[in-house]
Amino acid sequence: MGFFDFFKDAGKKLLGKGDDAEAIKNEIESSFDELPIQGLVVEVNDDTVALGGVANDQATKEKAILIAGNVEGIAAVNADQLVTLQQISDEGVREEESFEPVFYTIKKGDTLWGIAEDFYKDGSKYPLIVEANIEVIKDADLIYPGQAIRIPELVV
Repeated sequence: MGFFDFFKDAGKKLLGKGDDAEAIKNEIESSFDELPIQGLVVEVNDDTVALGGVANDQATKEKAILIAGNVEGIAAVNADQLVTLQQISDEGVREEESFEPVFYTIKKGDTLWGIAEDFYKDGSKYPLIVEANIEVIKDADLIYPGQAIRIPELVV
């Protein structure tokens, strides 16, 4: 997992009110019930956020990337230094897992039902998308163009 691109002109307005890195770090930390990323480090350089630390699992890592990227003014997130507990062994960090997350950027006219229809061939599966993005989608009826979400793998 390396760099992820985001739509710079969409997202939550957090930047320009003081310490941008601290604002994004607080947004990530406050989005979870308990802190799932040990040693979270956030750096902001122009329109790019770099994340570091050890996430409890892959889903948490992906959600942190989405939270950081869904900030107005952020065009990219570098997650090279954000690893998961599963990636760490006694010898250090293992090779990157072959799993690549599926991120989707919402376009004008999209609905969660339609997105579920496109990815799962069943619109009624949209609650899986909402549940996987609960830190990003606070209300299933309030998604917006430019917002990035993760599409979880459908387990049958």
